[in-house]
Amino acid sequence: MTNYHILRVISKLLIPFIFLFALYVQFHGDYGPGGGFQAGVIFASGIVLYTLIFGLERAQSVIPLRVVEVLFSFGVILYASVGIAGILKGGQFLEYGVLAHDPVHGQHLGILVIELGVGITVTAVVIAIFFSFVGRSEVDAQ
Repeated sequence: MTNYHILRVISKLLIPFIFLFALYVQFHGDYGPGGGFQAGVIFASGIVLYTLIFGLERAQSVIPLRVVEVLFSFGVILYASVGIAGILKGGQFLEYGVLAHDPVHGQHLGILVIELGVGITVTAVVIAIFFSFVGRSEVDAQ
């Protein structure tokens, strides 16, 4: 494998900022544009960049496929647990207002956790899809 030193150095500088921007979009989503889906795709793009520069084997050593599979489930469970918590607190499924002492705080908490579940799930799905396509061999492509 040919070494591309400049690409490796630049990507090591950019990837933390990509992750930081994803976190900004994730946690700013309840106040303005953005949220879980956009943040999940941005976060996954950092992993995609890492995989393109350093290779699939090294990327899968950083984030193994088993971790990605666990993140699928965790994100969906997190999303569903907010709905179930609303029911248990006397409201309807995904009724955020009952989640806290004040309906405004409940709305804020509910959307924050919902968007976090969406972000985790979208990140895991995009990474899994990318790993699947990159991991195909020439024989599988025919």
